[in-house]
Amino acid sequence: MQHTGPEAFVTRETGAILARLRAAPAIDWSAMPIAEARALFHSNNAYWNASVVELAAVEEFPIPAEGQAMRARLYRPSAAKRLPVLLYAHGGGWTFGSVDSHDRFTRLLARESGAAVLGIDYRLAPEHPFPAGMDDTIATIAWLRREGAARGLDVSRLALGGDSAGANIALSAMLALRDAGGALPAGAVLFYGCYAPMHDTPSHRRFGGGAFGLSTERMRWYWRNHLGALPEHTTALAAPLRADLRGLPRLFLNAAGLDPLLDDTLEMAARLAHAGTPAEIDLVPGVLHGCMQQTREEPAAMASLLRAARYLRDILAA
Repeated sequence: MQHTGPEAFVTRETGAILARLRAAPAIDWSAMPIAEARALFHSNNAYWNASVVELAAVEEFPIPAEGQAMRARLYRPSAAKRLPVLLYAHGGGWTFGSVDSHDRFTRLLARESGAAVLGIDYRLAPEHPFPAGMDDTIATIAWLRREGAARGLDVSRLALGGDSAGANIALSAMLALRDAGGALPAGAVLFYGCYAPMHDTPSHRRFGGGAFGLSTERMRWYWRNHLGALPEHTTALAAPLRADLRGLPRLFLNAAGLDPLLDDTLEMAARLAHAGTPAEIDLVPGVLHGCMQQTREEPAAMASLLRAARYLRDILAA
């Protein structure tokens, strides 16, 4: 797709963030032992989570999924007895991340939407490639439908969400539920998703060299981790952009203007429209992949979060 301007500038706030990123030593994530790389990823994200957003209640508990006790964190924005709920899958290239790395963002999403947000530590690649994260998400949906009412959640008002790799997982889970004839959530909010291993798009060519944070080289590594034995041309739900997109509920698609993955979202929006699936696209000019983590400093990202929260309020209205 041709790009004509919205992504061609950098906001003042993102310019300051970029200056810090470019001044820091380069990191070759793929060359590090995975445990060391994950520790560094969390350390790097600590700054963006330092300002705590207060909520009515936050609790952690295990959820059984695929024979494991998966850590989950439930964010309650109010003391209401029957809150709608957003099940959220964090980003991190299927390789990094946790409820800790996305704590501030999920707190904000709960506060602004009025919905409880349930974050999960789904299994990570490369130890657990596709379909592990998708299966853990589907297992959590089943758990919510069994146990959610006992925790004060109105699971008849359920949505999915995710950013980057988490957006991929959330959409894959929704497609798998549809294919199995299961009940679908009310909709989803998906932030700068990676929807297929496409590395030669205009946005990759323009922004994937590493000067804007996320690089094409790192995305290739992430996709190898996620796909495992699957080839890049797979049509499995690991690459939901290649799926039949009919019969899905309403979707909110956020896209960052300076993101190598920008074309993933633009192409997804076009294919959803062709499939007759209702979707709203929110293109945020001048910001980076991962901008939802940067709302402490980037007003444009915060404004997009507020738009996503309003969308959630609408689809989860009683």
